[in-house]
Amino acid sequence: MEEWKDIVSGEVEHLGAHLKALVKWAVIACAVGLGVGIVGVAFHMAIGWATELRLAHGWLLYLLPLAGMAIVGLYHLGGIHEDKGTNLVLNAVRGETPMAFRTAPLIFLASTLTHLCGGSSGREGAALQLGGAIASSAGRRLGFALEDRRILVVCGMASAFSALFGTPLTAAVFAMEVVHVGVMHYAALVPATLSALIAALLAGGLGLVPTAYAVAQVPELSPLSLAQTAALGVLCALVAILFCQCMHVSHDFYQRFLPNPYLRAAAGGAIIILLTLLVGTRDYNGAGGEVIAAAVSGSAVPPAFLLKMLFTALTLGAGFKGGEIVPVFFTGATFGCLVGPFLGLPASFSAAAGMAAVFCGVTNCPMASLILAYELFGGRGLGMYAVVCAVSYLVSGYGGLYSAQEIVYSKIRPERYARMRK
Repeated sequence: MEEWKDIVSGEVEHLGAHLKALVKWAVIACAVGLGVGIVGVAFHMAIGWATELRLAHGWLLYLLPLAGMAIVGLYHLGGIHEDKGTNLVLNAVRGETPMAFRTAPLIFLASTLTHLCGGSSGREGAALQLGGAIASSAGRRLGFALEDRRILVVCGMASAFSALFGTPLTAAVFAMEVVHVGVMHYAALVPATLSALIAALLAGGLGLVPTAYAVAQVPELSPLSLAQTAALGVLCALVAILFCQCMHVSHDFYQRFLPNPYLRAAAGGAIIILLTLLVGTRDYNGAGGEVIAAAVSGSAVPPAFLLKMLFTALTLGAGFKGGEIVPVFFTGATFGCLVGPFLGLPASFSAAAGMAAVFCGVTNCPMASLILAYELFGGRGLGMYAVVCAVSYLVSGYGGLYSAQEIVYSKIRPERYARMRK
């Protein structure tokens, strides 16, 4: 009898501890979702305003070199002489380097300037830094323990991504999955999901419409369509590798030949102006949301995915801010739309699949990529999206956009990656 009492007492104690943790993180997640969410909404509106202004006044493109120099000056005034971008957020989740609050206003202003003057960049990478900086700073000021601050940063990342893009499940899973490939931060599951959902509800209540696309034709599941989709996944993995190499080579090129950051930013801006005049279109300036929508509708010009990679690498490598994720979407959608019909796949579906697969290849986040496909394109053909993402994840290897990302488990063997390398 005494043994049963001890067992029941232990279970009650464990249950009480877990319920206490649930209440604690529910309250914190709501606060983070509201606080970071409102900043994410403001950031979304600022980027939208900058884009509309640039489209209405084409001459703003010619101010891009000055905008680049202004961005460098802003970061120097903020005491940041070497910006590590999204890698800093990943380090903060691991507890290695806390994020300073000043990162948030700096990335907000710098990204807005980049979009205003026509640099090729996205929004979500900046949002990760924005949310991570706010959450990390708040955790330190409120005296949170290190482990709790790490979860708090994940919540901040998820909230900002969700508010900006309207995909709360993707935001939550991506924030947990991106730091360590092969291991998810399940301790952050409840707070990250709640904070992302709260941020999405807040954004919707303030009038922001979640991003979604209508896929015109999804092939029926069959051995042939599986083989076609797997082949698309292989090709998308190669594009993902090329995208990452372009980003790294561009950064190294600028650092080697233009060590002065002001000169580097000015030269990068001038190069983007020249390229824009050479291609004769403004499609590759800014995020390129209209081109993504057109590709998912089944229409894309052949060199679009290569040009977007080039514009983005030259913009971000020069020191402009924003992020790589939307340019990755642009690249994947236009590439998929182009090659899908050659594989026997509908252009609209292959654009959607390419968008998810290239995102998976550059981020090493297969679960987030699959959920992204569900939230952006709906549940039809989800198995096909799973195939293209899984193949892209495997074939893309161990590189990626984020050098601070740690590969914990091998992609081809059930063992730790570090052991495999030995």
